[in-house]
Amino acid sequence: MNAPLSPLVHLIDDDEAVRTSLALLISTVGLRVQGWSDPQQFLREFPRQDIGAIVLDVRMPGISGLAVLDTLVAQGVDQPVIMLTGHGTVEMCRRAFKAGAAEFLEKPVDDEALLEALQNAVRQHVKSRERLVADRSARERYAQLSEREKEVAGLIVEGLTNKEIGRALSLSPRTVETHRANLFAKLQAESLAQLIRKYAAVIDEDGFP
Repeated sequence: MNAPLSPLVHLIDDDEAVRTSLALLISTVGLRVQGWSDPQQFLREFPRQDIGAIVLDVRMPGISGLAVLDTLVAQGVDQPVIMLTGHGTVEMCRRAFKAGAAEFLEKPVDDEALLEALQNAVRQHVKSRERLVADRSARERYAQLSEREKEVAGLIVEGLTNKEIGRALSLSPRTVETHRANLFAKLQAESLAQLIRKYAAVIDEDGFP
């Protein structure tokens, strides 16, 4: 079985010397680096499924880093973006953060500051993807419930007892217990706390009861 690849940092800067030096620096903390000299090519070709982060120079010929950032956000790209610039202004910094940048650093960039920002960004992205997978799994399991089980689940999350659920749905306590056991098994929830933690948001979106 192959070991999982380390996170990949996409480095977009038209200056080859900058790309080379930053790539060497970033690799010292175990992150892989892919350099891009052409931001348009990057937008066309970079794999959206990668776990990692993006380091993006603000001033480049043809299209600015801020315009690239706007495009990434519009496309729903979830990799955190760290902006670099040699001529930063307060307005530029403000606009970058407003557009969704994770960090804004000035050149010549401090090595420790960049590495810390990258490691924080990668950890953030890993957690974000893990939550996405967990949410998808929760929705798929919830979809397996019958309509009645969904109603019971909604009332359980609201804090109702079996007797109260039975009165609300005109069911016997034994029938509620059966539905409760079935939905707990289907949702792979071992406790009420786990059910609420994993499924409260999904149940609320569904509109039950």
